[in-house]
Amino acid sequence: MNGIERLRVLVAEDQAAVRAGLVLILDAAPGIEVVGQAANGEEAVALARSLRPDVVLMDIRMPRLDGISATRELTGEGLDVLVLTTFDLDEYVFGALRAGAAGFLLKTVEADRLVEAVRLVARGDGFVAPEITRRLISTFAAPERPEAGAVPEVSGEALASLTPRERDVLACLGRGLSNHQIARELNMAEATAKTHVSRILAKLGLRSRVQAAILAQPRATDR
Repeated sequence: MNGIERLRVLVAEDQAAVRAGLVLILDAAPGIEVVGQAANGEEAVALARSLRPDVVLMDIRMPRLDGISATRELTGEGLDVLVLTTFDLDEYVFGALRAGAAGFLLKTVEADRLVEAVRLVARGDGFVAPEITRRLISTFAAPERPEAGAVPEVSGEALASLTPRERDVLACLGRGLSNHQIARELNMAEATAKTHVSRILAKLGLRSRVQAAILAQPRATDR
């Protein structure tokens, strides 16, 4: 949590009742504090810039500035964004993926899963709701990928620049492992695993570990 004992969260949701419910759940969780609330995308960006929360919980469909545009601005400034989406609206998921979101939750998320996702993203891990994971994998493993632009094109030269250890870590990301799980599997410190992930993203020009996980998925044409 960036050395901070209490995890600081900004909640951006235009529906007041939904926002109140999210705040209630998060404030009741040990070690989590909601430091700000936003009812539109512009307000979310402004508050996030001033408060610098550990995690921004962002609704996709927001007035004045949509959640995807707001996410793109905030991830570009090094902030972690956890997106709230609706499962049957794929264009929002892929747009948020392009924008560098660190995780994706369904609007119907249960309280314990919400808290878990916020904690994981704050630790530098990603979180994708299982229903969304299945949709993403099936889409990106297909021979023809209409949403290939959701992950930036990575050159062979960039991939070749990865060290053998970084390739091992990238493979673990493709399996959906957390930093803790990567550290245990590859016999390294969790901080070292996190550093490897950061270097992989920088070398490949990716904005999030979710993008890296998608990139690491085997394609049907590779089999």
